[in-house]
Amino acid sequence: MEALIKFVQDEFVTRKEFPEFGAGDTITVYYEIKEGSKTRTQFFRGVVIQRRGSGSSETFTIRKMSGTVGVERIFPVNLPALQKIEVNKRGKVRRARIFYFRGLTGKKARIKERRIK
Repeated sequence: MEALIKFVQDEFVTRKEFPEFGAGDTITVYYEIKEGSKTRTQFFRGVVIQRRGSGSSETFTIRKMSGTVGVERIFPVNLPALQKIEVNKRGKVRRARIFYFRGLTGKKARIKERRIK
């Protein structure tokens, strides 16, 4: 049964091409918002805390600071409203899910930039 579900997801779900990114990277996600009959583009810039799932059910979580309050947002990779993703900075972290980042504030919350060879 799982093989059948995977086959249908691969064949019929349209996948958009986004750049490679992972935990610790700072990215900007541009997505469409509908307000009544109007649509507008809004962006969300923050640090990727995790990527989870696979195939059409894959999601990623982004965290940003809005004033003194931390805001997290979960985006499905196959969300039709996603327009584009920009990778602003590559982060050097040792884990795939950096939940410890939630407890850090100030200078401790900085992530070193990964050198690209």
